[in-house]
Amino acid sequence: MSASQKTFHDLIAENKRNSVVLVAAFCLFTVIVMLVLGLAIIGFADPGALSHINFVEAGIIVLIAVGIALASALFGYYAGDKVILGVSQAHQIRHDDDPELFNVVEEMAIAAGTPTPRVYVIDDTAPNAFATGRDPEHASIAITTGLRGKLTREELQGVIAHEMSHVRNYDIRLMLLMAVLVGTIAMLSDFLWQAMRWSSFGGSRRRDRDREGGGLGPLVIVIMVLAVILAIVAPVLAQIIQLAVSRQREYLADASAVELTRYPQGLASALRKIDADSDVLEVANRGTAHLYIANPIKKFEKRAGSVFASHPPIEDRVARLESLLV
Repeated sequence: MSASQKTFHDLIAENKRNSVVLVAAFCLFTVIVMLVLGLAIIGFADPGALSHINFVEAGIIVLIAVGIALASALFGYYAGDKVILGVSQAHQIRHDDDPELFNVVEEMAIAAGTPTPRVYVIDDTAPNAFATGRDPEHASIAITTGLRGKLTREELQGVIAHEMSHVRNYDIRLMLLMAVLVGTIAMLSDFLWQAMRWSSFGGSRRRDRDREGGGLGPLVIVIMVLAVILAIVAPVLAQIIQLAVSRQREYLADASAVELTRYPQGLASALRKIDADSDVLEVANRGTAHLYIANPIKKFEKRAGSVFASHPPIEDRVARLESLLV
């Protein structure tokens, strides 16, 4: 076998390793940001308190921040898919509404060894699809009417296999929770700016007390300066990491789809058709774009080579699929 040729097993193993590294880095980054921003928020509210803070109190701050993140994560875990389906204007259909589509979904669910997901349809001519839910037992697959009408059965099977791979690999849960973590970092950054604004109008008594106490210590100043830098940079870095994970999971789902269908040409052909189609998916937005099999916002699909892309370039994905040895 040449170095350029890989089986789907090789791609699955490679992308799983890349995803683990990225997710671990994201979790560590989130904890650091929570700690620094949490301490700085207290510092701007009352610099004297931060000067005398101990490790126990710092730990309590981290726990409070983690508690906020956990509450957001629980909401996303149990209700996130309903919100996404509602925003996407997807409506559930039954077997009798489209027997062929349900047969394809059931075939891929059996191949993946998962329960058959609920099937939703989005009334839009742009061909696209996504999967959502907290686990395979509570999963849903949504496809547009454009996808249903413009693909052959083999191409449709490739797309459904891709989405079933997201379900089987628990990408649907991972991306929901990562979106919550990104939102938590953005929320803490906003809290810091509010604390700074409040501190600037805090009155003379607090400033007099700071002068009597000898001013702020060097460690406190370092924490507060670092927090300001993180408040600017952290939301952007968090989104970059999230999008990097999203791109790796797309590669993984492509490779896993071939494992289910044993026919890489089906998905490759479907991706070409989706990429060439000029229709715009009206219900898509930047918050849900990363869920779809291909970026539904055409102007962002053109930037697929950048760190802010939610999907790998279609050309790259097709080339990988066509190079696979089944």
